[in-house]
Amino acid sequence: MKRRTFLKSLAVAAGVAALPPWLRESAGEPDTPGTSLPRRALGRTGESITIIGLGGYHIGWTTEALAQATIEAALEEGVRFFDTAESYGKGQSEERYGKYLVPRYRDQIFLMTKTLAKDAKTAELHLEESLRRLKTDRLDLWQVHALASPDDVDERIRNGVVDFALKAQAQGKVRHIGFTGHADPHAHLRMLERFSGVFATAQMPINPVDFSSPFSFIKLVLPKLVDTGLAPLAMKSLADGHFFSRKVVKEKVTWETGDPVVPDHLTLEEVTQFALSLPVSTLIVGAEKPEYLREKVAFARRLRTLDAADRERLAAKVRRFADVKEIEYYKSRRIPKGAG
Repeated sequence: MKRRTFLKSLAVAAGVAALPPWLRESAGEPDTPGTSLPRRALGRTGESITIIGLGGYHIGWTTEALAQATIEAALEEGVRFFDTAESYGKGQSEERYGKYLVPRYRDQIFLMTKTLAKDAKTAELHLEESLRRLKTDRLDLWQVHALASPDDVDERIRNGVVDFALKAQAQGKVRHIGFTGHADPHAHLRMLERFSGVFATAQMPINPVDFSSPFSFIKLVLPKLVDTGLAPLAMKSLADGHFFSRKVVKEKVTWETGDPVVPDHLTLEEVTQFALSLPVSTLIVGAEKPEYLREKVAFARRLRTLDAADRERLAAKVRRFADVKEIEYYKSRRIPKGAG
């Protein structure tokens, strides 16, 4: 899908053009529980990944027992894409993957981690520590993490972070490289402007509230990823839990809600359908309990691809939340100089 086709399909803010399913079911891999979820192309890499990925942030802060159970549930449910970062739980998320996931299933999974490094020396340290904690000699994907602004992008490039990532890729420690962020779509645009040819992926928020935001990753970034062949990795489909009606703080922060979420507006399944009906390679799900992960997998297995009108209908239900700071609280809400 070329950019002009994509933009045409956004006419009158109606959403992104309806997609062919382009899904295929994969047989169970040897020595791996469950049957792989349907897969989608990982951009221009020639590889494919499962349409649901397990997010590593929650694996880092939940209990050890629940982390193990959630990882095992993900494998049983056919998830083969696993996300984490060196900063999650101060390395504990990677350590738990290294303990419960990688030793037995390394060749059957797609393993990704990230670095917050602002300079090449720190990036090198983070990579070596990540490989050690994950108990592997290679990553399938390593991402420059949490780009905050165009200036942040320029600083990391100037300080050699991207150059080091390319070096690590040439050494075989990293198969693909990408970048992530949730604060400012203009940061993604800057990285694409400077280095789009070297990246395989870009990770960003994808949800119905983002669609109507003046800082929309869906409208500003997604068309360019489609046009350049980078694989969009969706996250924050529930705005980091802020679609839920109330936060509960006990031993750990969690969220409680009835269904629908963004109270009385959307269901959990509708939010999942919205994200997976866009041209994303996977939806990364945060789950600190097996049941949370199994629920999203069930939605994905019975996915009904929404057309543009359906997506616009869902987005319209939550349009009034688009600039409510308490929902997508992580966005910077500032337009940098020179941005159109």
